[in-house]
Amino acid sequence: MKLSAAATVVLTGYVAESFVFPTTFSATSTGLSSTAEPLVAVSKDAAAEDQKELKRQRLKQTLLGQIGSPLKNDGAISPDPLLVDPDTKEPLILSLKGPILSGSNANVRLTLKSATDPQRVFEGRSGTYINLLEPISDDEQTEKASVATSPILSSLLTLTPPPVRSLIANVSSNSDLEYVPMRDLFTSPSVSYAYERGWRQGFAAAGFPGADKEFELAKEYFAPVIDNKRRMGKDNVIVDMSAATGLFTRRFAKSGEYDRVIACDYSDSMLQEARRRIRADPDLPSSKTQLDLVRCDVAKMPFKSDSIDALHAGAAMHCWPEIEESLKEIHRVLTPGGRYFATTFLATYFQNVANMERTSNGGADVEQSMQAFQYFPSAEYLKDLLVDAGFEKDKVDVEVVGSGCVIMRCEK
Repeated sequence: MKLSAAATVVLTGYVAESFVFPTTFSATSTGLSSTAEPLVAVSKDAAAEDQKELKRQRLKQTLLGQIGSPLKNDGAISPDPLLVDPDTKEPLILSLKGPILSGSNANVRLTLKSATDPQRVFEGRSGTYINLLEPISDDEQTEKASVATSPILSSLLTLTPPPVRSLIANVSSNSDLEYVPMRDLFTSPSVSYAYERGWRQGFAAAGFPGADKEFELAKEYFAPVIDNKRRMGKDNVIVDMSAATGLFTRRFAKSGEYDRVIACDYSDSMLQEARRRIRADPDLPSSKTQLDLVRCDVAKMPFKSDSIDALHAGAAMHCWPEIEESLKEIHRVLTPGGRYFATTFLATYFQNVANMERTSNGGADVEQSMQAFQYFPSAEYLKDLLVDAGFEKDKVDVEVVGSGCVIMRCEK
């Protein structure tokens, strides 16, 4: 059966995974006479549907543009210029799934497939975040039992003595349970809720400069790299790693200095809170900056090598279980001349926590995987970590501020 132009356009309102533009119809392209009244009516209906379809396509373009994957002229989807499979580092091809309704505030399901292995599929939503922590399983309803999906257990385990943590996390009956204190503490919704409601402000006791001051310090350090990209007529990209609730992400996005800001975190609850705060910020809708939220592991960053101009990690490194691998990944993804700005704590700030862990462990040091935090003994120790990760020694600056805050500036 041959469909009319109007009927054909109506059927294109659903976004297929192949994401190919439908044919645009008009009265002239159908070959219909304009003299017969019924045909004129059909032509008007087709034109109206054409307008609706055009709005849908513009919305698709906007959604894809927000995550860096514009459509080509032929309707095919380009790989994201930055995002890759976190394990294989192969490009990811993005598509949208579900109905696109023009005029709506769409929260569309996103699918990202490996360019070389179609079995490796990642998902996300345009209104929340892209999940590049791990590919989806064959049975989407079956999830690995983990502390990251059990916030109550996460909160309880964080408060238990190290020997009990290890016992619970490793008994055979819970062999699928993975618990890493310095990471999983921040998967708790209660921590995400409290982060900008007093938790982060408490860092001032260690000498942290405060969010506004730290943002200005980071922006100042990143300025030469960003200015150079601007002189070359190229877009610049900044990553806010371990972004938590978006405290710095929002500042970077609103500054107008960056073409694309990517906020990354391991925690679902932190990213959910970050998205809520982004929506609530009255200044962000007017920002021209492309703002993405990505769930990932800093030790397996889902970015192409030599692709990120600036990377910020505020009060984060002490919460990275695989610190050596994480810093190597940061060095890998930075562009030549790219810059890394970070703040963290020295071990002295966590002395009481470390003492309680040793006491509850019979006086012995706790296995690193069961520590509440990374305990960095000195600025020299941190500088050695950064040099071992690939940064040149004369391009690494480590500054101690106050009693326990460290500010790091590194150039690749």
